[in-house]
Amino acid sequence: MCAEKILNKALSWEELSKLSTNATNHTESTTNPYSILRLFGKSEKDARVTLYRDHHAWCPYCQKVWLWLEWKQIPYRTKKVTMRCYGKKEKWYLSKVPSGMLPAIELDNQLITESDEILLELERNFGPLGRKLEDAKTLDLRRLERMLFRAWCIWLCTPALTVGQEQRRQTKFQEVARQMERELQTSTGPWLDPITDSSGTSLPGSSDVVFIPYLERMNASLAYFKGFNLRSEHPAIHNWFKSLESLDVYRGTQGDFHTHAHDLPPQMGGCWFNSNPKQKQFSMAIDSGEGLGEMETSFSMNEESHNQRPEVTALYRVLKHRHTLLDINPLDANSFDQPLRAALTCLMTGIPCAPKKGSAVGLRYLKDRISVPRDMPLLSARKFRHALEMTAQIDGSTQGPKIQTRNRFDQDPAPFIKKKL
Repeated sequence: MCAEKILNKALSWEELSKLSTNATNHTESTTNPYSILRLFGKSEKDARVTLYRDHHAWCPYCQKVWLWLEWKQIPYRTKKVTMRCYGKKEKWYLSKVPSGMLPAIELDNQLITESDEILLELERNFGPLGRKLEDAKTLDLRRLERMLFRAWCIWLCTPALTVGQEQRRQTKFQEVARQMERELQTSTGPWLDPITDSSGTSLPGSSDVVFIPYLERMNASLAYFKGFNLRSEHPAIHNWFKSLESLDVYRGTQGDFHTHAHDLPPQMGGCWFNSNPKQKQFSMAIDSGEGLGEMETSFSMNEESHNQRPEVTALYRVLKHRHTLLDINPLDANSFDQPLRAALTCLMTGIPCAPKKGSAVGLRYLKDRISVPRDMPLLSARKFRHALEMTAQIDGSTQGPKIQTRNRFDQDPAPFIKKKL
């Protein structure tokens, strides 16, 4: 690694703590994956809804219900459950929902499963978000979303036997994506189902909420596995993403390319590469922690407040869980303590800091297992991954254990549950 300056002494935990932020009131702050109660200025007795969703915020169907509740500002509680691909399902949840499927809600103590049924019941009780879900136009858009989903699955999750077959699958996906673009182009503003809130701000409605989770995952997975830039190929979809990324509610639920590229294979039953120069370029940038810039998000932090800097948020999240992070690392806790501090020193100072010899494996293990949004927001994860890789490069090229594609048991939330995620 080439650098003009390398620090030889890492900051102490006490020194790092002084650079961190104070705890946030997650109940009344902007949308976030950490809250167990959301009130939107109302009282706790108004929380008629309990949302059961996954610990990691990986589940697209959970994200759909989560977004709807946030944009409607319906007070709700959250209880988090383990997805089967990364750990053992909780017995208390299986006694409630024997299938173990997510999401579920309790509304006035009535249990409802299946995301579409959940949204319909929420709409009956709290009113629509934009057009009604059973409006003819909304139903047409819901069918379009399923068409796009199927075209994506066929392209991503089944091996192509010939170059021509690969190309035909891409062509079919893009044909459906252009149908979505035509719907966006005939709408007023950036949304499929525009609404206006009390302040006059244009917001997405239920039809947009239906599209968001899988479009986010299509954008990430097609870049990583196919070398396909969805946003440059489909400008109207890019503008839709860009408008979403200006909203706190969406950013609070948004995953990043690295998380999706590696959480999808066990959920989808496998994802297939189309090896080409762009695919290799994109996947290397994603795996290295560099990310893909505006392909991933057009949002950037311009706030002057120290506490709003992505680096500070990343530091706070690591400090909160540092003992568990040290304990589960392939290096023992004592061996990983100084390298982790070195990476955090780099994160906060912008200057590489020398880790102990033999620490690259532990640094890259952590870099490869930061989960967005569970652990921290997208921009914070990008900064922290970069700092971990810069620190690892000082030690050498040794990689951490490979990320599994059949399961993500390396992301078992059990060690972290004692401290709320």
